[in-house]
Amino acid sequence: MTTEEVTERLIAFGTGLVVVSGGEPLNQQTRLLPVVEALRAAGLDVEIETNGTVVPAPELVAAGVRFNVSPKLAHSGVAESRRIVPAALTVFNALGGTCFKFVCSGPGDLPEVEELVRAYALENVWIMPRGQSPREIAEGLRALADPVGARRWNLSGRLHVTVWGNQRGV
Repeated sequence: MTTEEVTERLIAFGTGLVVVSGGEPLNQQTRLLPVVEALRAAGLDVEIETNGTVVPAPELVAAGVRFNVSPKLAHSGVAESRRIVPAALTVFNALGGTCFKFVCSGPGDLPEVEELVRAYALENVWIMPRGQSPREIAEGLRALADPVGARRWNLSGRLHVTVWGNQRGV
């Protein structure tokens, strides 16, 4: 599809917000930029969900994109050198409106999040429970609620899992 076709399809949904997610969108910044610029010119807000390992291009930032940064934690099994990129986290934190989302297996993951928050002075921190079923999400929310609240962070469920479970989208 051409940039114009993608943009037309997205605008046709009639929403005020387009969220770009899946894989690592910032690995395709050059291809993504014309779409983002067209969406912004049409008056739509654009958010990019990223794992925070790629520094965003200045042109993408200038286009007025907001970033949802979700660094992977140790329980992901990904080596720290591949999941924590200091230069990228520093840039994202300097941008207004960035939120940092951490998927946690339980309260035992919160010290790792605390270390990242401290090391990079992260603000707008969100914690989501890890889980593939509504039951797992509910249990995770209960286990995380008090320790997350005590840290004055935000707690969120995973609406797509609560509604559809582990079913993949169409």
